[in-house]
Amino acid sequence: MDIVKLGKKGQLSLPAGVLRKLGLQGAGTLIVEATDDGAVILRPAAVYPIELYTDSRVKEFEDANRLTEPEKARVRKALSRRKR
Repeated sequence: MDIVKLGKKGQLSLPAGVLRKLGLQGAGTLIVEATDDGAVILRPAAVYPIELYTDSRVKEFEDANRLTEPEKARVRKALSRRKR
């Protein structure tokens, strides 16, 4: 067990051994949770970039996903078999 000191501004540093054990390094983002019994839980947080799609970009997706006529025929055939 390691002991850490809470700084004046509420900051603390995690020991290198703990960081290695968790696979954390450098500046990372963590989720902090306080439990009813006074424990503090830290979990690595995943941060994903967000892309906002323009109407033309959405049209590109729709065009790429559009079924060809032979694909449509195969889907219709498979669906008609399921109804029987």
